[in-house]
Amino acid sequence: MPDLIAEAGGLKAALAERAEETERLRRLPEASVRELAEAGFFRALLPARLGGLEVEPLHFLKAIVRLAEADASPAWCAMIGATTGLTACYLPDAAAREIFGAHEVVTGGVFAPLGEARPVEGGYRLSGRWSWASGSAHCRWLMGGASVAGSGEARQFFFPAAEARLHDTWQSFGLSGTGSGDMEVRDIFVPAERSLSLVAGNPERLPGGLPVFGLLALGVAAVCLGIARGAIDDLTLQARARRPQGSRRLLAERARLQADLAGAEADWRAADAYLARAVGQRATGGTIIDQRLELRLAASHATRVAQRIVSTMHEAAGGAAIFLGNPLQRRFRDVHVASRHMMVAPASFELAGRLLFGLETDTAML
Repeated sequence: MPDLIAEAGGLKAALAERAEETERLRRLPEASVRELAEAGFFRALLPARLGGLEVEPLHFLKAIVRLAEADASPAWCAMIGATTGLTACYLPDAAAREIFGAHEVVTGGVFAPLGEARPVEGGYRLSGRWSWASGSAHCRWLMGGASVAGSGEARQFFFPAAEARLHDTWQSFGLSGTGSGDMEVRDIFVPAERSLSLVAGNPERLPGGLPVFGLLALGVAAVCLGIARGAIDDLTLQARARRPQGSRRLLAERARLQADLAGAEADWRAADAYLARAVGQRATGGTIIDQRLELRLAASHATRVAQRIVSTMHEAAGGAAIFLGNPLQRRFRDVHVASRHMMVAPASFELAGRLLFGLETDTAML
């Protein structure tokens, strides 16, 4: 199996060096896209039978953490591209190879059923506009969710990126380099074999045995954990080298900072361990719903912990962290945007809580 963790480690310096350029462009530089593609990140979860790497989910998540330690935007785009590859399991092989066959292909899209699809002979006429289309400027194929007219069924539809219009709407205060603007199509034809249902579909096998929505939630959490890991490392380096104005002591010699750092380190290790445990025990004991609940709890918990750690590290750094030249300000902004993703937002605990209470719950997106 390819060692994506090592590949991520090898890319960290270059991605960190380009972080300011990435924010300025509001999308990934072409060099970053090329390096991520060559390392195999966009094919990480694609089934081996379709030419993908099919890496173990935990290995993939740890690699995303490493990327996010350098810069969250390329880590986010790599995660979105890779998780989109899981949908190949729901497509006929011929359609999957058409979309994912080229080694350098990048795919992306939006799962939310914000479009409308009208059944016609051989397929559908699709129209819609989707927000949060991360990395769409670098994609050869895009996917959009839509409701099928007359049935209310939600399906996903793949179409060439050339058939979509990309709107430059991504003016965000965090994850600024992900290019997560809007994408739009108007009355395009999508063959039936390029559509799929994540709810009603019956894929042959999902690599690693993880559900698509579960792995997406874990991927968002991995980005957040990487941001938090980077924030801890940034604060440690800065505190060892900096003396606050008017003080003879290094910042690292302050007792409160020592306690903040130790607490953040313990919280990070605990969240990371819980996530790894949830992924590792997915195939043992309990019902499928129990296993999916555990994955979502671990992902949502890791996200909240990461958000808290970054806020603590940013505050601990004092006034120095407000300047754009300090990476802690970018990490603070990035984690607060990443944590708004619907898969791990605070409302995701409500879904888990209903299940824990034994209440009737819609688990389609668990």
